[in-house]
Amino acid sequence: MDPTLDSKLASEPVETKRRKKRARSSSPPSSPCALVSYKELPEYMKDNEFILNYYRANWPLKDAFFSIFRWHNETLNVWTHLLGFVLFLGLTMTNLIEVPQVSDLIAFFTRSFPMSGDINVSHDSQDLFMRTTTTTTNLVDLKPESAVTPVTRWPFYVFLAGSMFCLMSSTVCHLFSCHSHHLNLSLLRLDYAGITTMIITSFFPPIYYIFQCDPLWHFVYLGGITVLGLFTIVTLLTPALSTKKFRGFRALLFSSMALFGIIPGIHATIVNWSNPRRNVTLTYELAMALFYLTGTLFYVSRIPERFKPGWFDLAGHSHQIFHVLVVMGALAHYGASLVFLDWRDSHRC
Repeated sequence: MDPTLDSKLASEPVETKRRKKRARSSSPPSSPCALVSYKELPEYMKDNEFILNYYRANWPLKDAFFSIFRWHNETLNVWTHLLGFVLFLGLTMTNLIEVPQVSDLIAFFTRSFPMSGDINVSHDSQDLFMRTTTTTTNLVDLKPESAVTPVTRWPFYVFLAGSMFCLMSSTVCHLFSCHSHHLNLSLLRLDYAGITTMIITSFFPPIYYIFQCDPLWHFVYLGGITVLGLFTIVTLLTPALSTKKFRGFRALLFSSMALFGIIPGIHATIVNWSNPRRNVTLTYELAMALFYLTGTLFYVSRIPERFKPGWFDLAGHSHQIFHVLVVMGALAHYGASLVFLDWRDSHRC
């Protein structure tokens, strides 16, 4: 055997140990679930180039689940909608089961929000609204004395269920989409379906209760938004449309569904022009539209992180702002739905 080769084989373990020792001393130990930068991400996870660090990539499901308690650039995306889900679950249970302490909190919210601005409402409408928002039974049981039996509640609970589905699907998507390419794509579709479902179900309380005495408009408006929503879901099931290239297109689809509400909104305002609660419900619904529109603008423009890449990686970036505004918009619509319910209980066809 070649003596030179023998010496190389004999010295190889020593040199290997030295190289490993130098590597350990010059760099920190690596973690199987370390956070990575945008440049290190697999291509399917590259969505926002202005968020530079703190990404999770190809994590096991168990680690992805427990990352809910770690700081990364999805932490607040997860928690904003998880807490929103818990809030709407509580509101749903409050309306199903009488809980006086919780109803007092809801009364405070519904009383303070529309009266915070200078709204041109008559004294009669103010009295009606204060009676609506300060009476526990009207908010929780929603059974005013003037009605023998309350109006059906299923459109109201359809809205609450749609909101909870949207918030939970968003939470699951942001928590587990770091696992694999296949799961990432599936969860994005679930997220888009949740957004669409929330938009569709938001139409049910106002359209059902306002046009309860005219079933034709029930069919036209609720049927129209449902068909438009199903078209949106089917369209977004196309894998290519889940990529960042079609971010603006997705926002356009969701916005078109929301803008569909202008037509029944104008119709409802005209037929209820003399209704003393008109200004109250309009205030709620305009607030909802403002929250959703502003959130969409943040979602599309990626402000503020586009002006200071890396500064808003953990907190304050556009998607987190979008999440908060979605919850606020849903709460505004919830307040309007309570007013619709109380009004329809006391004004039958």
